[in-house]
Amino acid sequence: MQKRLKGKVAIVAGAGSTGVDGLGNGKASAVVYAREGASVMLVDLNLEAAEKTRQMIEQEGGTCFAFQANVRQRSDCEAMVQKCLQEYGQIDILHNNVGVEPKTFGGVLNTDDAEWDRVINVNLKSMFITSSAVLPSMLERGSGAILNISSVSAERLSPGLFLYCVSKAGVNTLTKAMALDYADKGIRVNAIMPGLMDTPMVERHKEFYGGDREKMRQLRNERAPMKRMGEAWDVANAALFLVSDEAKYITGQVLAVDGGYLCKP
Repeated sequence: MQKRLKGKVAIVAGAGSTGVDGLGNGKASAVVYAREGASVMLVDLNLEAAEKTRQMIEQEGGTCFAFQANVRQRSDCEAMVQKCLQEYGQIDILHNNVGVEPKTFGGVLNTDDAEWDRVINVNLKSMFITSSAVLPSMLERGSGAILNISSVSAERLSPGLFLYCVSKAGVNTLTKAMALDYADKGIRVNAIMPGLMDTPMVERHKEFYGGDREKMRQLRNERAPMKRMGEAWDVANAALFLVSDEAKYITGQVLAVDGGYLCKP
C-alpha cells in the first residue's frame, strides 16, 4: 500500500463514534490516516469511544493514542496541542469532525438560547478554537492542512433543522475565510459536506419514520440520486485526498460527498 501520509501527524477531533462501537466519519478518517502512514492523535469527549478507535488502528499495526478533550474549551485544546507535540513533535493535519444535531426538530420559536449556544458552540465555535490552538505550530513549520466536516445541510435546507443548517453554513464560511488568510503561509483549509450517510449519528432520525430503522434506511436510500446512502469510508477517502500532498494546490474548497444529492432540483 502506498503510504500517502508517511511521516505526517494528524489530530482528529471527534475520532470516536456515536454509540462507541459504530463507524462514524471521524473514526473512519482516523483509521484511513493511520493506514496511510500517519501518526494519529485520537481526540474525543468520550474517551471510551476514542479508545475503541485506537484499538482498531493498533490491530492493523498503526500508530496512535487516545486523548480526552472538550473541544469547546480553549484550555482543553491547548492541552491537546501540547500533548501532540510532546508525543510526536509536530502537527501536520487537523481534522475537525465534532458535531451534534439539535435536541429537538423545529424552527426559531422551538429553539431557546441554551440550545442555540450548544449547537453553535459544538458545530462551529469548536472548529475556531481547535484551529486557533493548532495554527501557531503549523505557522512555525510553514505548512499544514486543516479539514472541517460540514454537511450538505449548509446548502440544502431542511424543515425543522434550521439550527443545524445555520451552524454548518458557518463552517463553510469559516473554512473559506481561514483558507484565504493563511494561503500564503503554506496552510491549506478545506471542508467536506457529507450527504445522506449511513452512520450512527443519523440513528435518531428514525423518529421521523415511526421508530422504524429499516424504513428510515429505505427511504433515505431512495432520496439519494445513487439510490443508496454513503458510508463513513466515502468521507474518509475524500478526506485523505484533501489532507495529502496530492491536494497541495487545493484550498478554500468545500467538497460535497453526497452521491449527487446537491444536484437535485
